[in-house]
Amino acid sequence: MNPRTNPYAPGAGSSPPELAGRAQILETASIALDRMRDGLHARSLMLIGLRGVGKTVLLNRMHQDAEAKGLATVVLEAPEGRSLPALLAPHLRVALLKLDRMAAAGSLATRALRALGGFIAGMKVKYEDVEFSVDLGTEPGVADSGDLETDLISLFEAVGDAAKERRTVMALFVDELQYVPEDQMAALITALHRCGQRNLPVTMIGAGLPQLAGQMGKAKSYAERLFEFHPIRQLAEPDARQAIVAPADRAGVHYDSEALAEILRQTEGYAYFLQEWGKHAWNTAATTPITKADVDSATVSALAELDGSFFRVRMDRLTPAEKRYLYAMAELGPGPHRSGDIAAGLHRNVESVAPVRASLIRKGMIYSPAHGDTAFTVPLFDAYLRRVMPAAR
Repeated sequence: MNPRTNPYAPGAGSSPPELAGRAQILETASIALDRMRDGLHARSLMLIGLRGVGKTVLLNRMHQDAEAKGLATVVLEAPEGRSLPALLAPHLRVALLKLDRMAAAGSLATRALRALGGFIAGMKVKYEDVEFSVDLGTEPGVADSGDLETDLISLFEAVGDAAKERRTVMALFVDELQYVPEDQMAALITALHRCGQRNLPVTMIGAGLPQLAGQMGKAKSYAERLFEFHPIRQLAEPDARQAIVAPADRAGVHYDSEALAEILRQTEGYAYFLQEWGKHAWNTAATTPITKADVDSATVSALAELDGSFFRVRMDRLTPAEKRYLYAMAELGPGPHRSGDIAAGLHRNVESVAPVRASLIRKGMIYSPAHGDTAFTVPLFDAYLRRVMPAAR
């Protein structure tokens, strides 16, 4: 069928044509933001889950909903190797300037901008990647000590006062939060905690891999009481069916029952893979209804595309030792697996491969769902590794 009219949208954070099965978590975020805007308490939200379940899509939709409410927002992604101050400063400046334009001269938004100026000046000394050059002025003694935790508290309090003055909420939307270093995570949690204690409307909706909950608890023991952690999993079968069928139905295209069952089997309900298989099934089929034979052909092209991009880019970041560790995991199946079994597959003891395992966790390739267990953060990655393993070896 015509690829120009293909309704499916696979991509990193691309909004699917049918956001099925996520109404409850979207409503939870909406209620939290509404409560904060009205001066009531609400906890920050954390979306945790594997790659491909749709965390970024949800984060983007929640941000769009917040913007539609007229709230002040900051949206950023925390990549590896960047400091939190370097990421936060330019985005927070934009949000505060919007608040300042809504307020009268001399407002608390102007004071918050000066606090941000002091924060940036102090952080430039400690973090080399803070390269902010706009002069915002400073407020002597506010957020300018050079200590991240102390200054972030002062900055967030100034931001919260400005948001409260405007009867709005400053909402931070942060993706890939697991890459924030522990000391910086601790400072961020402490600053949000102080705002909560003062009932200031500053909140964060974050997204990250499954290890994020443990990382936040390690950074600050009270994190589990400060945040609501929401596991985002693959779609239940009725929702997975809707994600595939609804966009096609709107275009007058249908699937026969065997074709749909095969897509659900191949994708295991993961939101990203549903979009990939839907795209390839559409492009493969000559006419409606889409058949199982069409889906079988689509599976070949979908896997080839995933192997060349989605899976491969993650392997290209790894050292030979890290790749060998993942190959040993893949030979054991999808997982999770005991660390001892993986080490045995490498003919090593657990202690000797522990640094490799720790490095893979830092890179977001694996996580520990329970003590001593190891699992892939990328669904279907074990099958990919088994496909490429003979050539790699």
